[in-house]
Amino acid sequence: MMLYNASWRFHTLSTFSRRELFRHGSAVAATALTIVAPQTVRGSQANSKISVGLIGSGGRGTFDATIVNADPRARITTLCDLFDDRIEVATQRIKADKPAIYKDFEKLLASDVDAVVIATPPFEHPRMLEAAIQARKHVYCEKPMGVDLAGVERVIAAARKADPNKDVAVGFQQRYGPVYLEAFKRIGEGQIGDLVNARGFWIGADPFKRVPYPDPKIEKIRNWFCYKDYSGDFIVEQDCHNFDVLHWFLNARPIRVNGMSGRKVRTTMEISDHLSLSYEFPNGIHVNYEANQISTAGFSKVGEEFTGTKGVIETSRSRMVHHKPPREVETMNSTRDITIDGIEAFLGRIESGKVENVAERSAISTLFAILGRTAMYRQGSAEWKAEFGDV
Repeated sequence: MMLYNASWRFHTLSTFSRRELFRHGSAVAATALTIVAPQTVRGSQANSKISVGLIGSGGRGTFDATIVNADPRARITTLCDLFDDRIEVATQRIKADKPAIYKDFEKLLASDVDAVVIATPPFEHPRMLEAAIQARKHVYCEKPMGVDLAGVERVIAAARKADPNKDVAVGFQQRYGPVYLEAFKRIGEGQIGDLVNARGFWIGADPFKRVPYPDPKIEKIRNWFCYKDYSGDFIVEQDCHNFDVLHWFLNARPIRVNGMSGRKVRTTMEISDHLSLSYEFPNGIHVNYEANQISTAGFSKVGEEFTGTKGVIETSRSRMVHHKPPREVETMNSTRDITIDGIEAFLGRIESGKVENVAERSAISTLFAILGRTAMYRQGSAEWKAEFGDV
């Protein structure tokens, strides 16, 4: 994901202050589209495809847009990013046919695209999602829903005002992965008995390599992951996936969390490199969570475990494992990257008109991570009510 801010221009970035970097831009509303059969509106076969613009043409945005452009129902027609090299790489990898290029995301939203993918750094998600909703576009916004409570509340407010005919999707793709859907069904049916305990983890190598740039302000933007105000720290930027699964499966907000974290290896970044948390949920459910980004390359352990009175289910992007007493084990493997499932479902809802708006629930999942970050920065505890009130 790479950063784009509507009020910036590449050649003047070095003159901007930190406050100006975070100044909110105004959203430009576009004309609403009525959902009918695409071919009825657009005429030719080429024009019958859902027109999608990409805001943030870095690695993640390019990956998402490649899936969109490969789908027979859609095409990437516009690309937006602050940096020319990102646009060039994205154009080649996506294989889009002569896409329109923008450096102003508000101009993209004012264009005639049907939908947008937002894949900018996390601190930009609230205002860009808000603007896309105001422009009455279908939206697929990458996670998380912000880096602090104010950003998350902005997302919730925007979501509640969204056009009910527009799809507002978030890149929590586990919600659409067949192995996760099967695990959720089995737990709901009581196949592991009463749920008594859960665990989550994301242990792996450092996914981000810092690159030097001569201009310090451009350096911070290009290396956004390294800065907690831009990324939210890795618990918010990455581990929010686990917390969305916990939110989904437990169907509750945490009461409190105790945590600790540190920076033992990755000392050149402003963020942590390891953490350990213990959450308390209603009904006496306790969830241990552990993560690091300092493990040896090639080693990883990512997923969740749900323990019941009659069995255990393990979940991950690659498989579901159901442990049944006394010693029976059933495994269901994923057949592909579940991001494809999430994006295909998004396009399918646009095509059918049976839309959903998941921004608010995704914002709550993001707060699970922000609560954990609060506790680990304190090397102590944090309570939901004290930090977030009735959110």
